[in-house]
Amino acid sequence: MTHVLRAVKRNRYRPRPNPGQAIGMLAQAAPAAPSVAAFWSTLFLPSLPWWELVLRGIIVYLFLITLIRLTGRRQVGMLTPFDFILLLILSNAVQNSMNGGDNSLGGGLILAATLISLNWGMSFLARRSKSIEGLLVGRPIFLIRDGLIMESNLRAEKITHHELMAALRGAGCANIEHARHAILETNGAITVVHAETNGAN
Repeated sequence: MTHVLRAVKRNRYRPRPNPGQAIGMLAQAAPAAPSVAAFWSTLFLPSLPWWELVLRGIIVYLFLITLIRLTGRRQVGMLTPFDFILLLILSNAVQNSMNGGDNSLGGGLILAATLISLNWGMSFLARRSKSIEGLLVGRPIFLIRDGLIMESNLRAEKITHHELMAALRGAGCANIEHARHAILETNGAITVVHAETNGAN
């Protein structure tokens, strides 16, 4: 009986927790909600310096321009399935090299502005200088001249005989004898001059 009385007395005089203190402890234990300013900062501010994003975009753009110039010119309609697969893999491969792992909206906008500005600058230089135009865009090239196939030009531009014949059929030439000239334009299109009428199609 004595033990029971002692236990009751201890529970009676034990200090009760303050409700305000309990609420404060719960607030400290709960994770703090992100503020609106932190949200917008994470959304727009890139994790890399802006100049690094610009530099990465310039390097990748110049590298791809050089690579495409070396691998020949093709229209979109002339792309083989292997070319499409290469484009998809290439775009995925250079993505991280441009953004450096940055996924912010601001970083993407900086890269987009850089690439568009580079493209505009290249077009401006090509219009102002014939030598730069020849370096960036190239010159029209004869694939067939006076009824003869220019094999060296076909090899240089990575165009097969099947692709050349498909372009001739699309221009209304059943065979090579019906074509006087076939010219690969700077945009990748093949212009055919008929042997009979000397008219360009």
